Amino acid sequence: MHFLRPTSRRTRVDAAGRQRTGALRPVVRAGIGLLLASGLLTASASPASAVAPSVIVVPGASGHVYVTNQLDDTVSVIDARTNKVVATVPVGSAPEGVTVAPDGRHVYIADNGSAQVSVLDTRTNKIVCTVPVGKSPSGVDLSPDGRFLYVANGGSNSVSVLDTRTNRVAASVPVGTSPVSVAVSPDGAAAYVANAGSGSVSVIDTRTHRAVRDLPAGRSPVGVAVTPDGGSAYIADEVAASVSVVEVRTGTVTATVPVGDGPFDVALGPDGRSAYVAVLGPGNVSVIDTRSRRISATVSVGSPGTDPFNVAVSPNAIYVTEQGAGTLTVIDPKTLEIVATVTVGSSPYGVAASPQRLSIISPSASRPRA
Repeated sequence: MHFLRPTSRRTRVDAAGRQRTGALRPVVRAGIGLLLASGLLTASASPASAVAPSVIVVPGASGHVYVTNQLDDTVSVIDARTNKVVATVPVGSAPEGVTVAPDGRHVYIADNGSAQVSVLDTRTNKIVCTVPVGKSPSGVDLSPDGRFLYVANGGSNSVSVLDTRTNRVAASVPVGTSPVSVAVSPDGAAAYVANAGSGSVSVIDTRTHRAVRDLPAGRSPVGVAVTPDGGSAYIADEVAASVSVVEVRTGTVTATVPVGDGPFDVALGPDGRSAYVAVLGPGNVSVIDTRSRRISATVSVGSPGTDPFNVAVSPNAIYVTEQGAGTLTVIDPKTLEIVATVTVGSSPYGVAASPQRLSIISPSASRPRA
């Protein structure tokens, strides 16, 4: 998943540390225009005031959360503000991985049993096309610009690279045995593929769409996440009951963190300070402090058998699917308290949140008149 991090005040500061009240630079104005065009940014005043001397960017809630239900062949669409299911969308057979485009307009679902990717239009909640990929597709992730989708095909020992402009496969990359998940680095330069059957993580050069090397990943790596600075990969090893921290430049394992029986997925918070691990056996989420590389907290999401399977993080919430319970748990990332439990379909697997929407306001436009 990719997150647009909220910023606070967009005033300029000169070399002496003074705030400037002149017009925003053209590059900032252009950037705001792109965000407005993408739908990620909404102006609360007129376009002229949106680029006025002092602009505040206000974070809002993620619009929707998408959960794949393996045994129902559906995707549950949840309103992130109310934590209510607002739509159930039929897809292909046994959907697993899911990810949302950076502009929030499309959702990509790996249909494991149909050997395809379903493309969902978020405005209509309808499938607009399906794209054949390799056998048993599972994990998916997008490049930061949304141009390419990377699909881990567990039955083909490959990664399909889908061009989202044409919805056609642009390349097929051989990787290790039984690839389960994939994570693209924040700079988009590499895609990391967890190969559960060969105990490795393949590194794909996204410029050439070739696997260039492997990282050590324990016995059965099933989940992988990359830190915001791109320096480290966090790899969940289901068999070893631990998460390995690997420096991607050197391939050195810098830490191994025991988390309990059956860690299946790992996700990093937007600021990179915490890693969240869905642990099947005890039915909890282990929180790893990425500075100390130790467990800082454990959140129980149910009894053994609840099966927390996958985890996604937005600035406002941590989302965890529970296969055994047929639910999605919503956790407040600040307090680590459960704020909602949402009943979804049968055997929920993957989860993804749409990008956080931002609003811009001009303080001068909103200030009450004397």
